[in-house]
Amino acid sequence: MSYVDWIVLCFFLLFIVGYGVWKTRGSKNIQEFLLANRSTPWYMVTLSIMATQASAITFLSTPGQAYVDGMRFVQFYLGLPIAMIVLSITAVPIYHKLNVYTAYEFLEQRFDLKNRTLGSVLFLIQRGLAAGFTIFAPALIISVLLGWNIQWTIFIIGAVVVFYTTSGGTNAVNKTHLLQMIVILFGMLTAFVMIFRLLPPDISALDAVRIAGKTGRLNAINFHFDLSDKYNFWSGIIGGTFLALSYFGTDQSQVQRYLAGSSVTQSRIALLMNGIVKIPMQFFILFIGAMVFVFYQFVTPPLFFNSIETDAVKNSRYASDYVHLETEYEKIHGQKQDELRQMLQAIDRNDKGEIASLRNQLRETQLSAEDVRQDGIQLIKEAVPASDGNDTNYIFLSFVINFLPAGMVGLVLAAILSASMSSTSAELNALASTTVVDIYKRMIKRRASEKHYLFASKIATIFWGLYAITFAMYANRLGSLIEAVNILGSLFYGTILGIFLVAFYLKRVGGTATFYAAIVSEILVICCYAFTDLPYLWFNFVGCVLVVGLAWLLNPLFHKV
Repeated sequence: MSYVDWIVLCFFLLFIVGYGVWKTRGSKNIQEFLLANRSTPWYMVTLSIMATQASAITFLSTPGQAYVDGMRFVQFYLGLPIAMIVLSITAVPIYHKLNVYTAYEFLEQRFDLKNRTLGSVLFLIQRGLAAGFTIFAPALIISVLLGWNIQWTIFIIGAVVVFYTTSGGTNAVNKTHLLQMIVILFGMLTAFVMIFRLLPPDISALDAVRIAGKTGRLNAINFHFDLSDKYNFWSGIIGGTFLALSYFGTDQSQVQRYLAGSSVTQSRIALLMNGIVKIPMQFFILFIGAMVFVFYQFVTPPLFFNSIETDAVKNSRYASDYVHLETEYEKIHGQKQDELRQMLQAIDRNDKGEIASLRNQLRETQLSAEDVRQDGIQLIKEAVPASDGNDTNYIFLSFVINFLPAGMVGLVLAAILSASMSSTSAELNALASTTVVDIYKRMIKRRASEKHYLFASKIATIFWGLYAITFAMYANRLGSLIEAVNILGSLFYGTILGIFLVAFYLKRVGGTATFYAAIVSEILVICCYAFTDLPYLWFNFVGCVLVVGLAWLLNPLFHKV
């Protein structure tokens, strides 16, 4: 990067940390630290909800997901608007009426302490691990830029986020989200515009869209019902609805965002606005990935996008073999460019026969290129035994660093890093809330001063920061981050949602039956993940239905308990 990029990047990050700490210095009590005194307007809650979701994973890994697999990942979000409507009607007024700090307090009021504890523990386990992903993503960027050891980079990034989250709590998170979202959206828009400006002069924006469509990168919606297909309309509308209901209705990292709203109406508007805006935003980010794919059809991409591992293989005994594969890959790519231009000419002539023939030819050329790439990946695994051979998370980063002009690189990277800071800080704050309110204050030290609980909240934030940092050390082996973080959530969300649905709607079902139903259901969901090929979005549906069904069946056995 240039000096201009470093100035832009460093200035913005230092400003965000300083601004958040200064605006919220000296939180005086636990309500101010955890819920910002319930004074946040709807637009700030909306931005906070979106920023909590939109971690660096969203802006780093999602374009790479579209590059590799097309835009069908957008179907993951189809159930979101449905979930926002349901939660606005049910969960929001209940949480506000009960005046709770966490969603899990409601479970004790409705059931008993063991259900509150179970819900809290399930949340703490999965959200603490998920925070590790959001720390790993920006660390990956910094390690590539500076050539730093990834482990030390993870620790440094994590420490910075822990510092400013501990200093200001929820209010610091909310105060900085507005600035972060502005920079995030401006940075991504800048990258999008630059893709089209960097295309060859004879390739128009319409040509780029045509190429993306003909090469299968605009495959946004698929109505074919297939349980073996991870992303289709049905997995999105059913599994995605259950996941969104659990994430926004029971996950403290999100519930805490709208518990800070100044009224039921403000929280409802925030959720509904999120439901309206989120799908277009994700569509846009995936579309950027599809356009990056088109760009790399006319500029030969790296054989492998992870520059650190590429450098490692080039400094090993496999260097000459790898360079030979790069030369062969470039030659195949030149052939593909000629075929793409021929296909565009056939499209202009509306020659359907020629279009079909060239598509088949392009498919064969792409398979040849992929064979060469796989040979290169095998050499990388030989040279770097710890490599998993997956470079999806590096694709968009590689484009930004190598092709955007000076200043813009720093801006886009500042956007991605600020997304990580906002998301991770919100997660750590929610983990601290649940630890102190649902575990420490409820079961360990019930009658202490507000000052004591404020101190405990800050200690809990530091603890969960270290927990997340530790897990982040292993995140590099888990493939596409955007998929990995959602797979992790899906292992727990269905069970947690089932507990809450029983609490909301099955008034005659007691706590003991629900508790044991949840334990059995969680074990079965983990077995589904370990021993079946069922796509992860369906785990949310399966887990929820199992809890509700088993709780209803078991209730007669415990009706006197």
